[in-house]
Amino acid sequence: MILFFGTRPGKTVITQLPDTACPYCNQIGTLQVSKTSSYFHLFWIKLFKITTDTIAECSHCKRVYYENEFTEAMRKELP
Repeated sequence: MILFFGTRPGKTVITQLPDTACPYCNQIGTLQVSKTSSYFHLFWIKLFKITTDTIAECSHCKRVYYENEFTEAMRKELP
């Protein structure tokens, strides 16, 4: 019997943070948050979520912030 199993990423959800300033360049409204989840699958059917990765990127200075680097203002504005 052959089993096809593994992990694969789900859809990426992108959210703008219009009222939050970038901690590095202090530009307001330039942060964009991307949230991607990885799922365990069996025969290409998603069974359960394994991890969720959340990053924010400033479109002005191109600095990337991982979830553990988020400021309080960034965390408050996330949905």
